Amino acid sequence: MKIKVIASTKVGYELPKEEALKFSGKSAGICYLPGTLEALLNEPEEKTVKRANMTLKSGHHSVFNHPTYNLSLEGIPKILAMILNNEKMYNTSEKSARYTVMEPSEAEKILYEKWTEIYKNVISKEYPKIEEKRVKKLAQENARYLISVFTPATVMEYTVNFGQLNYIMHFCENFINDETKSSNFDVKLKEVFKEFLKELPDLHIDGLDADVKKRQLSFFATRENRKEEFGENYSTTYLASFAEFAQAQRHRTLIYEVSLLDEPKFYVPPIIRKTELEKEWLNDIESLKEYYPQGMLIKINERGTVENFVLKCTERICGSAQLEIMEQTIDTLNKYLEATKQTNKEVYEYLLPYSKGARCTFPGFKCTQPCVFGGAGAINRKV
Repeated sequence: MKIKVIASTKVGYELPKEEALKFSGKSAGICYLPGTLEALLNEPEEKTVKRANMTLKSGHHSVFNHPTYNLSLEGIPKILAMILNNEKMYNTSEKSARYTVMEPSEAEKILYEKWTEIYKNVISKEYPKIEEKRVKKLAQENARYLISVFTPATVMEYTVNFGQLNYIMHFCENFINDETKSSNFDVKLKEVFKEFLKELPDLHIDGLDADVKKRQLSFFATRENRKEEFGENYSTTYLASFAEFAQAQRHRTLIYEVSLLDEPKFYVPPIIRKTELEKEWLNDIESLKEYYPQGMLIKINERGTVENFVLKCTERICGSAQLEIMEQTIDTLNKYLEATKQTNKEVYEYLLPYSKGARCTFPGFKCTQPCVFGGAGAINRKV
């Protein structure tokens, strides 16, 4: 066996699309390699370009996924980050919105600052032993449910391959040109896509799109309802906030798609649930419904294998995880156990050890992080 690097990422270097095309042409040559790899890499440029164009027209687009680009996106809306992150073929490093001070519209800012102070007070009273710095971060995490998914606040590095980036550009173009996409949400999103396409470097290649494969953005549900089922594989649908969805889609081995509700509903953080503050919170967040706050509930369908669901449990059933996704993961785990208890003993017994508490109770798991709530308190916490 011989292994060597034939291309790599280089900081500060922008690969011209013509070079990316030629690189893909070389990759296409490997599929029907008549001689040595060295001969292919040193063949005349004209032969490489011709092969690339032939491959482009044939629809064999996987060879265009070898060249990659590291994009920095500053001040992008959370909704764009979620849509990009749902396309699977990527890597991302994103500034967390959980503990970030936001700079939204004036209406959002007033309520964000109001509720940051309220949450600081109620969290301090409920958990007097939590240090002030962490209380502030937890307050921000809850208050950010008020901030619009269209607020340009996210900073992220997005690594994507050449072919996939062209697909994404085409998905956005199709969405913009689709006259049936006419809701207030759609109109706002079209403006986001227009700016995204405008700001992207010129990496577009004619014909490098997914039309022949009938693909489109994976973010939006293509069917109104999916059957709820649990076994070796599972499918479940639930209501959760935009904020939780942004956390959930980090589990790239699972499939997620969303639908907006006909009538808006909103997440209520447990720390104020069933208190005199709940009504005030709902009134305030509903006043921002035209902004599409991160606390607005959406219908999420989640699908995957039982093994990959356990990986999600290992990440999310923890005192350090976002509370909403921790609660939702536990709900799904309980449904999974109930559904397989009589019908699939092997799956049931496989899942059972993960139902005893937080992940520090999981088989073979050793936590090295400081813990505020402990194994029992983690799953009963309110923040």
